[in-house]
Amino acid sequence: MTIFATLNMIPLTALVAGGTLLLASSGGGSPTDGTMQVPTALNPDRLSILQEVSARGVQIYSCAGTPAGVASWALKGPDAQLFDSQNKLVGRHYAGPTWEDLQGGKVVGAARINMPASVDNAIPWLLLDVKSREGSGAFTRARAIIRMQTTGGTAPRDGCDGARAGQEERVPYTAIYVFLK
Repeated sequence: MTIFATLNMIPLTALVAGGTLLLASSGGGSPTDGTMQVPTALNPDRLSILQEVSARGVQIYSCAGTPAGVASWALKGPDAQLFDSQNKLVGRHYAGPTWEDLQGGKVVGAARINMPASVDNAIPWLLLDVKSREGSGAFTRARAIIRMQTTGGTAPRDGCDGARAGQEERVPYTAIYVFLK
């Protein structure tokens, strides 16, 4: 059984056939076959694809004390560049979480659904609802955003103690962001 079968993955194309949601992929899917695949659980509203981008960057963590007096790594946010299927820079992703395209459009998301990544030591896959938008770029037409195919980006496993309070760690990560309309 492949990992895609275990995650209940489906190809993106925009119709429902036999109870399976299919969404059309408008911009370069996987590097091998041109078809992006998404778990059905990450698109319960059956939205269609607006745009797909790949992200390369870091997740920034800060060593912070907890109310119980224990230090632990806390996520400050991402810092990543966004690329289209031809590897052309189309925007950036940063704390909020915010996605900003090069035309000046900006959206901020709020996590709605979280599921484990398909590989070890990777940040979870997410469905985020767009809670605000600004400008008129490509991203501003999105109603939701899926983060998937993540690698890396998890909080450091150790090194956060009282002596390191306030210090930051930048952990490399990659992801695919699928903007839905």
